[in-house]
This record gives sequence, structure tokens and C-alpha cells, in this order.
Amino acid sequence: MEKRFRNLVNIVKKLRAPDGCPWDREQNLYSLKDYVIEETFELIDALDRKDIENIKEELGDLLLHILFHSIIAEEENLFTLNDVIQTISEKLIRRHPHVFGNQTVNSSKEVMVNWEKIKKDEKKNKNESIFDGIPSKLPSIIKSYKLQERAKKVGFDWQNSEECMLKVEEEYNELKEAIKTGDISDIEHELGDLIFALINLSRFLNINADEALRKANNRFVERFRYIENRLSAKGLKPENVTLEELEKLWGESKNKNN
Repeated sequence: MEKRFRNLVNIVKKLRAPDGCPWDREQNLYSLKDYVIEETFELIDALDRKDIENIKEELGDLLLHILFHSIIAEEENLFTLNDVIQTISEKLIRRHPHVFGNQTVNSSKEVMVNWEKIKKDEKKNKNESIFDGIPSKLPSIIKSYKLQERAKKVGFDWQNSEECMLKVEEEYNELKEAIKTGDISDIEHELGDLIFALINLSRFLNINADEALRKANNRFVERFRYIENRLSAKGLKPENVTLEELEKLWGESKNKNN
């Protein structure tokens, strides 16, 4: 594996060389961030589909970006690939004293508690807010979850899922009132509060809200493709039939695919 890894590093360096690829040579440390995000979500999609071959491919794409960024940084004398490997190696050892030290733990929950404590000690005097360190560009659902979890650590949280449900109902009613006014800004405000409250509820129900929404998206696509396929067999498209006919086929797709 070491030989193959070195070979991959050399391939990326060749792409960046004067006689390499013009596109690769034009990139800098900050120009590739959108591609990293795209590759990350392509990996998540492959994981959702349990597509092993695609998972392997997407992991390779992410590895490429790690090497690409590290090699660009080395060219600019910022840090090296060895620095990246050394930093994560030290972090893993430091945050797993129950594996590499003398600490004893009895559950994964204790592992996470210790991890957060060690992480907090590492960043002592660096952060001024409990929310520092949460990436600003995280997808909104994931960011909401992390914000809520940080608030929970200082005791600012609901007691149980019933309280969360009451908050969801309260925000839902406020949204209905805002809709009656027709004030777009107010509607947006209340809709955001309702979504935030639903994410809070998902935490107490031990449901990953982002995962739940991804699955809902996938169900929607699967059911609508059923409609498209049924209509295509008749030489039709969705825009050629009535809403009633679409809803009938939608019901069929639900019964077929659950």
C-alpha cells in the first residue's frame, strides 16, 4: 500500500508540474473547496445506495483532494503532506487515551464525553463562544443539530421529547398566523423557527434529521419516477395529464414502494 500511496502522490505532483495539466496547475489552496463539497455529497449518495464500487471510487476522489490541497500547500511553503499525516496521528492518539494510554472506558458514550473534554482542553483560551469551531458553511440541518448539541452541553436544552413537540406545535401555529398576514419576511422567520424546532425534536427521538430528509427526498424521486415510467409506457409525460391522474399514480407508487 505504501508504494501505491507514493505513486498516487507522484501522479498528483506530475499534474501540478510545469509540463502537467493546465487546469490542475491553475488551482490554488482555495479554488477547490466547491469540488470538495461536491465529492463529499457524492460519497454520501453512494453510501445511501450501499453501492460498494461507487463508495470505493468516491473515497478515492476525496483522497485526491486531500493530496491535492496538501501538495499545493507544500508548494507555497505553508505545510506538507507529512505535516497533515503527523497532525491527525497526534490528534488520534491524544483523543484516545483509553487505547494509547491508561484511561479506562466502559462505553462509546464515555468515549464521546472524553473526546469532547480533550477537544475543549485543546482549544482552551482559543474560543470565546460555545459555538466557535462550528464551520459556517455546514449544511443548515447539520449546523442546527451541532448548535443545539453545543447549547445542551451548558444546560440550555429541553427536558424531553414532549417539550420539543409542544414547541413544534407552537412554531407551527405561529407560522399559520404569519401566512395569514402575507408578510414574506415574517413567514420566512416562522418557517425557519419551525424547522429548527423539528430538528430539536429529532435529537430527542434519536433520529438524524439530515438522514431522514435524504430518505424522504429519495422516496419522492423513486415515486415520481414510477409515475414517469407508467406514463411513458402510454406515450405520455406528467405535463400531459391532469393532477387527479398524477395523484392516482402517486398513490399506486406509495402502495408499491411504501
